[in-house]
Amino acid sequence: MRPLLAVPLLMACSGADLVDTLTPRSGYSLTADLAFGADPRLRLDLYRPDRPLPDAPPVVFFYGGNWDSGNKGMYRFVAQALASRGYAVAIPDYRLYPQARYPDFLRDCAAAVAWVRRDGAAHGLRPGPVAVMGHSAGAYNAVMLAADPRWLAEQGLDPARDLAAAVGLAGPYDFLPLRSDMLKDLFGPEDRRPDTQPILHLGEAAPPLFLATGTADETVLPRNSRNLAAKARRLGVPVREMEYEGLGHVGILASFAVPLRWFSPVLEDVDSFLRSPPRRPEG
Repeated sequence: MRPLLAVPLLMACSGADLVDTLTPRSGYSLTADLAFGADPRLRLDLYRPDRPLPDAPPVVFFYGGNWDSGNKGMYRFVAQALASRGYAVAIPDYRLYPQARYPDFLRDCAAAVAWVRRDGAAHGLRPGPVAVMGHSAGAYNAVMLAADPRWLAEQGLDPARDLAAAVGLAGPYDFLPLRSDMLKDLFGPEDRRPDTQPILHLGEAAPPLFLATGTADETVLPRNSRNLAAKARRLGVPVREMEYEGLGHVGILASFAVPLRWFSPVLEDVDSFLRSPPRRPEG
């Protein structure tokens, strides 16, 4: 079996269990099921590294799943990967379709960021701006919070002040027209769908962006990252754009898992970005 073909198999249901089994349970302390809202779904798991990286922002990671599936317990491997580099990590659940539609899940994600921003210090997190990160639908959530200030503003926050950076892995940012009936229902009437696109909201005040995609991604086409990165450069928003040759939609996140890190340097690149985000151009 070719190595990259093994990735989706390892990340399937039984494979996800195997990845979790092979993920170390050391190097961090976990506080599970912290409430950041009234709905039963609004709980997060908080991972604190045993050896914190000085001045590193806490990272809020939003998982993907087409906005209709997923749970925070499936992504311990992501938290362990980042905690091993010294980052505190919060992984929240958020309401999913059909319980939630646009923009309900964005409001949930903003509430999770607000909890980390305001209450994280009481749990040992470094006070200050927060980095948001996500994969697939979760990358949409993370980048939309950075691009469109409405959702954090409802929590009394400002992306320019309260977000240190945004990391999007294989995210959809420029994906009209919709073809799936489920997505059409999720994102609402056709005349309102342009409002759902991160690329149309990105402004000059957005925080630094890390936009990554795999060249073999057939689920969320690489043009989403390419188009958003191009707009960021036009606006003067600091952006680091990465394309990983041969990686597909699952592989870009799977390479965070201990047994799969040799596939790709995604973790190293995210770590490097968070340690030293690109600066806004002078002048």
